[in-house]
Amino acid sequence: MDLDHIRQQISSTDKDLLQLLATRRQLALSVADAKLAQNKPIRDQKREEELLVSLIERGKALGLDAQYVTKIYHVIIEDSVLQQQAKVQGQLNGNNGPVCRVAFLGRQGSYSYWATQKYFTRRAEKLIEIGCDSFNEIVQAVETGHADYAVLPIENTSSGSINEVYDLLQHTRLSIVGELTHPIEHCLLGVEGTELSKIRQICAHPQVIAQCSNYLQGLSNVKIEYCDASSDAFERVRKAQDKSVVAIGGEEGGKLYGLAVLGRGLANQKDNVSRFIVVARKAINVAKAIPAKTTFIMYTGQQPGALVDALTVLKQHGISMGKLESRPIPGNPWEEMFYVDVFANLGDYAMTRALDELNRITRFVKVLGCYPSEDISPTIVNADAS
Repeated sequence: MDLDHIRQQISSTDKDLLQLLATRRQLALSVADAKLAQNKPIRDQKREEELLVSLIERGKALGLDAQYVTKIYHVIIEDSVLQQQAKVQGQLNGNNGPVCRVAFLGRQGSYSYWATQKYFTRRAEKLIEIGCDSFNEIVQAVETGHADYAVLPIENTSSGSINEVYDLLQHTRLSIVGELTHPIEHCLLGVEGTELSKIRQICAHPQVIAQCSNYLQGLSNVKIEYCDASSDAFERVRKAQDKSVVAIGGEEGGKLYGLAVLGRGLANQKDNVSRFIVVARKAINVAKAIPAKTTFIMYTGQQPGALVDALTVLKQHGISMGKLESRPIPGNPWEEMFYVDVFANLGDYAMTRALDELNRITRFVKVLGCYPSEDISPTIVNADAS
């Protein structure tokens, strides 16, 4: 067979694979209905483990490496779980409807733009994108009814928590209704033909600069230009059409602005992941079949052992904590407000009792939201055992 004929066969096979993946997704959504009717949790990791072992065995018989099969099906299983969760939540709280207005930082191509696309493609027929220049503008868009939802970055595995967002949550009336994690790969992007030795200016968002600090410290005679979002950085480079001016951001975003990749893997950490939260004016109920998170803030006061006493309440009720973040209280020097993420449904008896006790022993408690957890950890199987 000649090369063109082989490529035609590959294209035909890829077309068949896409159709099969679409069919599998529809079957997974049907499974969600069956699980709800039988009052079963959305995720069944024992079933996933049995499935993976069986698929690895079949793959080996076909000459496919166990790691290859496992990696593919981890992605497929994650998609199935998230699709089922979105469907169940839509039935419980009402679907978003044919149009969904979402505010996010930057414009097309920013990291928040891609996170918005990733989250809402499972939940809305048509997405109206509302790009904003600041986190405050994003929150105001939802508070005033200009947007239905907002997507906000809250933390990153490399640069840590985004304090400005935490501070906004302290005062807003909005509720957290969702979360997602999104892998971040920072690339150097510029006009085609740019020589690295001739770069004199780098445009990037402050968080991106923090996440690539090790790379940037190795450069000399280069000016750092802070931007409102990665999309802003891309736009500046596109308009400049100057081979001494480049941006740092995502490859896909840069391509939207006609920029070429000049370098990859700039982040301080190899596995660079950002966590985003989704906020809305109205709180939601999380179905019992779905793993949930609850986020609240509390002010314990400054008496000795106050924070330990508060955290002991969670332990006594068997509630696992995912994050504890402290932020200063405006107007109260040296006093801190604590943000807490726990793996619990606000409707659970244990969570209700814990909040009642926290209200008694702390100065202030405010629930910021209860929402489906999208921490879909991969099911691990011993590939050699099969």
